[in-house]
Amino acid sequence: MQLIDDVADRVAIEVLKLVDETGNQDIIEEVKKVIGTSSQTLEEAYMTAVRVRRAEARAMDLLETLRAGRG
Repeated sequence: MQLIDDVADRVAIEVLKLVDETGNQDIIEEVKKVIGTSSQTLEEAYMTAVRVRRAEARAMDLLETLRAGRG
């Protein structure tokens, strides 16, 4: 369902911003637990979005490093 993916991604983006600002990785699990009490489907979509966003960030970092190595 598109709505669930949209909501999960929006929450994941905000959570990852807060994790970057605070360095507190526990925020991800805290939000997961809160979401999971209401919707297991949203909880799973949220965790997928967190993993995808983190993988994207690592890939972009690698590309930046590779580009810098060519210059």
